[in-house]
Amino acid sequence: MRHTTTIEVTGPWSLRTGKRFWEGFTPAAIPRRGDPDALYVSFLSEYDWTAVTATVTQHENRATVTVSGDGDLDAAAGQVARFLSLDVDATGWPAIGGRDPVIAAAREALPGFRPCGFTSPYEAAAWAVLSQRTSRVVAAGHSRRLSITHGREGVFPAPSVLIRAIESGELTLPGRKADYLAAVAGAAADGVLDARRLRALPEDDARAQLREISGIGPFGADLVLIRGAGTADVLPRAEPRLDAEITRRYGPGRGLGEVARAWRPFRSWAAVHLRATAAAPIPVP
Repeated sequence: MRHTTTIEVTGPWSLRTGKRFWEGFTPAAIPRRGDPDALYVSFLSEYDWTAVTATVTQHENRATVTVSGDGDLDAAAGQVARFLSLDVDATGWPAIGGRDPVIAAAREALPGFRPCGFTSPYEAAAWAVLSQRTSRVVAAGHSRRLSITHGREGVFPAPSVLIRAIESGELTLPGRKADYLAAVAGAAADGVLDARRLRALPEDDARAQLREISGIGPFGADLVLIRGAGTADVLPRAEPRLDAEITRRYGPGRGLGEVARAWRPFRSWAAVHLRATAAAPIPVP
């Protein structure tokens, strides 16, 4: 089955910028395809755990999303809008750069960029487990093997499939990663990792519930909320590299909490922009 929908995108957005970023996003990079004006992605529906393929194109401020699969394709199209951050009203986002020249420079380096990468909180949580105490490259290899060996049509395995593979001994991983993955899969199956539910919770409540999942620490909880659920205004609390970037760009003695006051209601977006442009020159106000 196939379904096409059009989304009116409010605020700046560039499909080309998002596509280039995602192609180089090690945790869940999409395959490079020749057409710079079309984004192709395969993913696991978080609504019915079926495999979905999607094509996204941009026409001025409209996104055309075509999804194919055997499940609820209306829901799948909504998931695409969320993991591309197209469901966020970003008309106020440029004003953040007007208040903060550092963010203005980051926006200029990534014109029209909206945070993207993980297609669901479930996959973000799985990455948080796989990437513990290892390099991104090794963790990405584990993730690809899981998708190829246990997933359907090359997408990440559904929670029930992952649990069966772990319980049967088919899946082995270093340390306690398999046990932690089983806990993540169980939480996803129980609805704990539902993106809409997480976004509706107060920030501290969402963090607390995520921290109850074995293997999900402070960094993982932030990753799930920001990069998995697509929450636009959550400030990362456990990302040392972001803290270092704040010092580099704003100067010694400036803390994340202080500089982020100017970022509301897009604190997540501003933080992602800073990490995505970490090698950028320091702007001169």
